Amino acid sequence: MPKIDLAALEAMVQALPERVKGPGGVAGVVKDGEVILRHAWGFADLEQRVPMTTQTLIPICSITKQFTCAALLDIVGDPAELDAALARHLPNLEDRRPTVADLCNNQSGLRDYWALTVLHGAMADGVFAREDTARLFARMHKTHFEPGSHYSYSNGSFRILSDLIEEAAGKSLAEVYRERLFGPAGMETAILAADTAAPLNGVVGYEGNETVGYFPATNRIFWSGDAGIAASLDDMLAWERFIDRTGDDPDGLYNRISAPRPFADGTPSRYGFGLARETVDEIALTGHGGALRGFRARRLHAASERLSVVVMLNHEGEAHGTATAILRAALGRPDKKAEAARPEPEWCGDYLEPSTGLLLRIAVAGDGLRAWFATSPENLTVDANGVAHCTAMTLTRDGDAIRMERPGENLRATARRIPAGLRDDIAGRFVSEELDASFEIVSAGGAWYGAFAGFLGKGAMHPIHPVGKDVWRLSCRRSMDAPAPGDWTILVRRDAAGEVCGLTVGCWLARKVEYVKAG
Repeated sequence: MPKIDLAALEAMVQALPERVKGPGGVAGVVKDGEVILRHAWGFADLEQRVPMTTQTLIPICSITKQFTCAALLDIVGDPAELDAALARHLPNLEDRRPTVADLCNNQSGLRDYWALTVLHGAMADGVFAREDTARLFARMHKTHFEPGSHYSYSNGSFRILSDLIEEAAGKSLAEVYRERLFGPAGMETAILAADTAAPLNGVVGYEGNETVGYFPATNRIFWSGDAGIAASLDDMLAWERFIDRTGDDPDGLYNRISAPRPFADGTPSRYGFGLARETVDEIALTGHGGALRGFRARRLHAASERLSVVVMLNHEGEAHGTATAILRAALGRPDKKAEAARPEPEWCGDYLEPSTGLLLRIAVAGDGLRAWFATSPENLTVDANGVAHCTAMTLTRDGDAIRMERPGENLRATARRIPAGLRDDIAGRFVSEELDASFEIVSAGGAWYGAFAGFLGKGAMHPIHPVGKDVWRLSCRRSMDAPAPGDWTILVRRDAAGEVCGLTVGCWLARKVEYVKAG
């Protein structure tokens, strides 16, 4: 095992307040089962002058998912035992129902329920109550791909898992976490804090930046299973020590949830049972990030090095990059900059990928490319062969077509440049029978806007921008939980006479929702 340069690691951590600017944060490192660094900086509450400490409870958000999957395995053993029970939670699903394992692997094909809140008319800072979950799942009739065939992040899958766990255990999820996970791991203060509006122990999540200032973020949603755990840095370091203690046990919970989870066709997957797989300098890592308005978190575990890193912030700084930088410093690996060729301007433009119905937007950014396809922009470098790469995808240009490979999603497709042309006859009201919701498009002095409405209310007006022939883009930077879903693609459908008769609306998290023009 490599020796850790504690002086270099300490220097890295002391520089964190300048590296990831914001109100406060915590970071810690576990090596060979021992805590070798724990650090807190800044303030948990700026107005009340409450310092951030390693005991401050912070929402770990989607890092919760691995705990949910571990609890599921600890209670039932084989997830297939609960497959039949899944039908009660998706009462109107017409397509093939996913398995419980598909839910754990983000291969369910279920559209993400937080993204769908946008289409149901929710305001970003609105209230989403516990009972709203069942009402939303009852409106799910279709999956946006065949379960098991692809990867797409679906918070709702894990929300359903929490209900299945409670039914199987005959106890609340909070009790299950405490008895099965928090207690054995020594996470002394970790709790299930499912209501994001309820105050924790003095921590406030902040939006903003140094230019506009930092201001408290408003969260008023109920989540459970997909997120909801609040833990201190000391709790999370106890979890990492528990992972190390059980590392040689093939039946250890972390070994079970981190086992490879292939797609139905046998292709290896980069995600399974609440854990994402990645590599840094050819070192295999498992881990997960977490995001809520005003909070960001990341944990990484390198089993081969017996090394773990945890970063939690009470602002919207870059937790993943920060955790990776700490990991590399601990391993004595200097930052590397990939050699890249300057991209040709012919890359730039808007393309449509037909299997998902989503836009692929490409622009030159610095010495590389920036592409928009999933929930946030991705930066790519172009190699000497003219192929663009980033961790998530590879792009190859062939005239007006882009061959796109996204291995983590088991997606290989061709996106084609969208023809020029604008027909501005899309104003009107559109209805989705599947969602029991509506979408109104209006022109205001030549600027276009769209607003969704459904059982969660009447949503705000969102800007709509023309892209090309019968393709529009709706700008929506966040749903109720975090910055996702990103842009929505609007595809216009026309009848035989050329009149607008419907729309197909989708984002990476929730694809191909059909609307027909009303009246």
